[in-house]
Amino acid sequence: MYVIMVYDVGVERVSKVLQVARKYLHWVQNSVLEGEITDANLLKLQTELSRIIDRERDSITFYVLRTTKYLRKSTLGTIKGSPDMFL
Repeated sequence: MYVIMVYDVGVERVSKVLQVARKYLHWVQNSVLEGEITDANLLKLQTELSRIIDRERDSITFYVLRTTKYLRKSTLGTIKGSPDMFL
């Protein structure tokens, strides 16, 4: 499946959330990651993140697409965090 993850967390937790999320997804831009992920890995990701965030103040949303067949993506401006930027 393909997942888009967006988050809004306290500044003191941003780096921890990003570090965990990048183990499973590709960073796209500030507070947004996306990529192919299995059901099991999505559950692991959500479990790890739930240990980090403050449920009273933080928010993480997952958009789950079972297939990319109907996904069209376009970017205006600079493409940040593209997977091809890694060596």
